[in-house]
Amino acid sequence: MFKNIIGNEPIKKMLEQAIINNKISHSYMFLGISGIGKKMIAREFAIKILEVEDTENIPDLLYIEPDGNSIKIEQIREMQKKVQEKPIGAKRKVYIIDQADKMTSEAQNCLLKTLEEPPEFVTIILIGVNENAFLTTIKSRCMILHFNKIADEQLKKYLQENYGMQDITPNMLQMYQGSIGKAINLKDKESIYQALENLINQVSSKDLIEITKSAEILYKEKDEIFEMLDYMNILLLKKAKEAYEYTNCIQIVENTKKRLKQNANYDMSIDNMLFNICEEIA
Repeated sequence: MFKNIIGNEPIKKMLEQAIINNKISHSYMFLGISGIGKKMIAREFAIKILEVEDTENIPDLLYIEPDGNSIKIEQIREMQKKVQEKPIGAKRKVYIIDQADKMTSEAQNCLLKTLEEPPEFVTIILIGVNENAFLTTIKSRCMILHFNKIADEQLKKYLQENYGMQDITPNMLQMYQGSIGKAINLKDKESIYQALENLINQVSSKDLIEITKSAEILYKEKDEIFEMLDYMNILLLKKAKEAYEYTNCIQIVENTKKRLKQNANYDMSIDNMLFNICEEIA
């Protein structure tokens, strides 16, 4: 099991033992940051529970995910109608509720009825990022498994072998935050990273022409602005360990993020940020 999924070895081993010993819980909660394999492990675990050979079309494996921004009570009610139905091709049924922390409180209260008295043949797996979003009554009826971030060296090796990402710097690994999903989403943005590194390095040189040139990426890639600002702060934090002047720059970037989230004028916000950073380092 789980041969092609890296990280979280203790959890994988525990789930394997549950299969071997036929001690499968009726409800699990998989918690951890996005992109570390929770859904992949849930699916593979479900396939082993169901003991099916055709892994492409599994009628007894059902998924629920947000309808828009949340999982609504109607979705859980629909699930409850089907949950009592006997399995079609296996001895059991598995429901995977992805982004379950986006369930409304009404949906969670509705789900609670099923978690309290689940049919013997049903296993429910809730996948989420924010544990605090779940009602205490929901958590108390699940076996909670906390997934860890992928170790940097393990992540780097995986990305090199599977995605050909050879030029992964320590700063980039910090940006990935131990998440394969985040790393893959950012895979083709090395040029953005390089421009931002040039920008931060040039601020101290006070070469306004070069600063302006490197800063063009901030105006050009508006859809990536919050990721770019996060990366700038990673670079500034590293600089701050060597020179205290950079410490206040981190707060300048954070203030810019707040203004942009409040729909402030984009170009003026970036102009103001760059001016204040240059003033701080002057």
